Amino acid sequence: MRTSASTFLLAGFTSLAALAACKSGDTFSPTDATPKPTASNTAAPDVLQPARARRPPLVREGGALVRSPSEPALWLADEDQQVVRRIALPADAQNPPVAVKMPGPPAAVLALDDRVLVTVRGLRKTDDPASPYEGPGLLLVMRPDPAAGLVEIGRVELPADAWGLAITPDESTALVTSPWTHAVSAVDLKTLQKRWTLDVPREPRAVVVLPDGKTAYVTHLVRATLSRIDAVDGEARVKDVPFPAAPLRTPPDPARREAATLAYSAVLSPDGARLFVPRQALGAMGESAWNGQNTVDILSTTDESPLAVRAPRWFVMQSKPFQKLLGEFGFEEADPHLTGPAPAQIGELFVQPRAVVYRKKTRTLLVASEGTDHLVELDALSLDPSLGALRKYDLGGGNTEDDKPGATRCGAPTGIALSEDEGTAFVFCRSSHDLAIVRLDAFDKRAPYESSPPATFSLGPDLLPEQAALGRRLYYNARDWLMSASYGCAGCHPEGRDDGHVWHEDIRESYEEKGKFEPNAMHAFEDKQAFEGFFKGVPRQTPMLAGRVAAFGPYGWKGESPNLKHRVIIGFGLHRWLGGGPLSYSADKTIPRAEAIAAFARNGLVPPPRDNHEKTAAEKRGEQLFNDANVGCATCHVPKTDYTNRAVVGLGAWAFDKARFETEAEDDWKFKTPSLLYLAGSAPYYHDGSAATLEDLVERNGKRMGHTDHLSKEDRAALVAFLKTL
Repeated sequence: MRTSASTFLLAGFTSLAALAACKSGDTFSPTDATPKPTASNTAAPDVLQPARARRPPLVREGGALVRSPSEPALWLADEDQQVVRRIALPADAQNPPVAVKMPGPPAAVLALDDRVLVTVRGLRKTDDPASPYEGPGLLLVMRPDPAAGLVEIGRVELPADAWGLAITPDESTALVTSPWTHAVSAVDLKTLQKRWTLDVPREPRAVVVLPDGKTAYVTHLVRATLSRIDAVDGEARVKDVPFPAAPLRTPPDPARREAATLAYSAVLSPDGARLFVPRQALGAMGESAWNGQNTVDILSTTDESPLAVRAPRWFVMQSKPFQKLLGEFGFEEADPHLTGPAPAQIGELFVQPRAVVYRKKTRTLLVASEGTDHLVELDALSLDPSLGALRKYDLGGGNTEDDKPGATRCGAPTGIALSEDEGTAFVFCRSSHDLAIVRLDAFDKRAPYESSPPATFSLGPDLLPEQAALGRRLYYNARDWLMSASYGCAGCHPEGRDDGHVWHEDIRESYEEKGKFEPNAMHAFEDKQAFEGFFKGVPRQTPMLAGRVAAFGPYGWKGESPNLKHRVIIGFGLHRWLGGGPLSYSADKTIPRAEAIAAFARNGLVPPPRDNHEKTAAEKRGEQLFNDANVGCATCHVPKTDYTNRAVVGLGAWAFDKARFETEAEDDWKFKTPSLLYLAGSAPYYHDGSAATLEDLVERNGKRMGHTDHLSKEDRAALVAFLKTL
């Protein structure tokens, strides 16, 4: 499994070449180039050269960062600055990257022998990279050019929010996921025509194609189950494939096993027999597992079974150190956060996994830990690779000092590419806008690995104002204890959207005012507390942020916070085991962090793409009904103020899962009127997620909100059609 000494020496030589002109902390700025649809400026040779063999792509899955198979260069999809960058290797400050402007934010890039494929999420009408974009999404097919960097050969229009990318082994077909419009499309790369588009569940992200070229798997950001696409090369069809999250650490409850988020990436083993998916298993248990556990789940593609299977008996494991800790706090020893049969963990191997690559030489996985600024190397032959790391490469520098918020060498690692000898990893650091060059462990006992800080260089300044740029770094950061316990804002609000999960908010009686109840902590599922004073939790669905936080206030499902800054500070205390957090710290530390995050939420989080089309007859009828005083929707959901009056309204005690949730404290069923913007892509609905679809919500509404019980079946469908346009 491990490599020879000679291989290690070769790896070291190549790694040194990559580092030749780039010391830790070296910086340079990119140059911009505008692609022109013209022939290359390189003169044709006088003598015809023999045709060379076509080089296969190094990977068949796109990502934020890939290495070219035909030249010493990296290609980077820089979404936040709306460019694709060509980075020449070895990295040299005297040879800065060429930035090629895109028509919209690029999400993924994939380098073929003579072409570069780029997915573009939508089209922008302005040069502001933080402004909203519109459909359609695009697949751009581009040709490398010595002068321009890239020249467009053609483009194919796809459902809006084109994101994930993969190609078939014969390079004839590209598959593209569109998260917001919940679609997967196939493009013929010879004719540049769309072959088909399939509707799939919410937030499809990574896509991989099996070696046969006929079957593909798609991950989703808001669920554990995969989508399998059969007959990729023909009459394509989609089917759900159950894929329980962290089965060794998750109870048999189906809801827990399906609760997985952040499956941005996936990779196949070289033979295609195993599919690896890093994600967050919200239902997994462990020490202090208020938000579940990180996991890399493995699917055997031969029979579509999880490689790890839960043991027939489920039992609780206790560790002596943790029992001692409980005793010191006066808690009972039967701690519900410890479970088996796998070892319980305190601390995370990675947080908010954003990218993964397979390192063939060592048969290991490299996972980009967005929340902790680490690159984590795991054993790809393990039943559960996430139970222990072979190596953790600290990219950010481990700085978590209270007085230096957001300080990092490499913030929010988002893309990974390997050098030719696999001795070096190149990592795109999204929030700090850097490239890190990491010398990897060869796992050779004759040449022990000596860790050292990675070389980094700047890809240019953040285009956001200084405060919002700091907010970007803090938004992804899970290392700052003042803000949370091992989970950044991006963990629950990926890309400013929502994780589709209904969390449990513990409510306790105030120590200072008897009879007053206040939120104290969050956890992913119902949980027996080890001491008095806490409930199993009231339901709180994750709200979407992007495009919904322009108003001054109030915020929170109950309208508890007068403004956004206050809500962020409350979140600092909620998002951790047992709550509390920074309440004992001075305001000079928490307030600047909250103000920066609020600035980024308003100026840096990009709303989902709008579909600006002429309304259909049904949508126009639905709009009339929405504004009809007899129906009453617009009374609270005021169109002029983002479809909300932000008032707190009493709704009554509706039916919800009483086995999992507590009732509202003091039977207070008043909730703030939420914005209806981007409603179609943020299911489930209500604070408790009790309505799975908009159709379900309107059908069951009756006189709960406005009056829809008198509407005909056709009018209800029309109202739903209009709501989906907001």
